Amino acid sequence: MLVKMTKPKPQLKSPCVNVCLLNDEDICVGCYRTGKEISQWGSMNKASQQAVMKKVREREAKSSLVSD
Repeated sequence: MLVKMTKPKPQLKSPCVNVCLLNDEDICVGCYRTGKEISQWGSMNKASQQAVMKKVREREAKSSLVSD
């Protein structure tokens, strides 16, 4: 009997915008996640992904690249 192994799919859509560049603080200037958050995204559960998204919104709001 063969069992197909598949990666668990993330619960939330990744915030990646294909602008992958980490700044000096290890924050991606495209999606505002840390390098660690990016690398672990696919294995996170929904609650963890939601926590990251909260941090992403906070970082984006503090960024000088985003204006109101």
